[in-house]
Amino acid sequence: MKRWRRAIISLAGCCALAVGVATAQPDRQAQGKAAAQPTAEQLIAKYIRAIGGRAAIEKVRTRVTIGTAEPGADMTISLTISEKAPDKFLQELDVPGVGAVNEGFDGKMGWELNPQQGVQEMTGIALSARRRNSQFYRWLRMRELFSELKVSGTEKIGDRDAYVLDATPHEGYAEKFYFDTKSGILLRRDYKLDGPDGMVEFQMFYDDYREVDGIKLPFALRRVGPDNVLILKFTEIKQNVELDDAKFSKPVAP
Repeated sequence: MKRWRRAIISLAGCCALAVGVATAQPDRQAQGKAAAQPTAEQLIAKYIRAIGGRAAIEKVRTRVTIGTAEPGADMTISLTISEKAPDKFLQELDVPGVGAVNEGFDGKMGWELNPQQGVQEMTGIALSARRRNSQFYRWLRMRELFSELKVSGTEKIGDRDAYVLDATPHEGYAEKFYFDTKSGILLRRDYKLDGPDGMVEFQMFYDDYREVDGIKLPFALRRVGPDNVLILKFTEIKQNVELDDAKFSKPVAP
């Protein structure tokens, strides 16, 4: 499979929510201090406060993110992500020499478009993950989206200590979220996706947080997979722009 195709498969998971890859090592001493650990609710609440607070989050109804995806030093893919509350999502990529590779969710149906396979509807675990990741206010609804949330200890992400939140969805693969113990900011997410050759594990690092309309959002992401590294760089994030619901509908097959 071509390199661009291997990279794009995993983009479905990385834009639902960093530069500087590091291997996380368990902090055994901190894990032994269970009493000092926050609960899952406290950890999520701290993150919400860290990025601007519930009121600021709820003021935003739409978001358009513009940037690039780089699966290698010699390739840059134009990327636009459109989101609309409560649960609409559209990811558009323009792959040089290939064309449009898009993915969307209209609130009920998830779909994918690429030049090799045309338009396809999502089913099963892939659809469940897309529905979950398309929730615009996902951090305000974590208890609804996951059947179990628990803090399992601390680990090192680079030179930072991070609390680890284990999240088990109602359907699909479990995830891990790593939050800075001091600031509460999300540093990393571990997730799994089904690829053409089976399940694949990824680590997504979040960095370069900037304030947009009172909310801190990451402008630099680095996704590490088993055989490639994908760099996402956002140049502009616009919020509360007009987005028609029809934009998110499954395209008509040619």
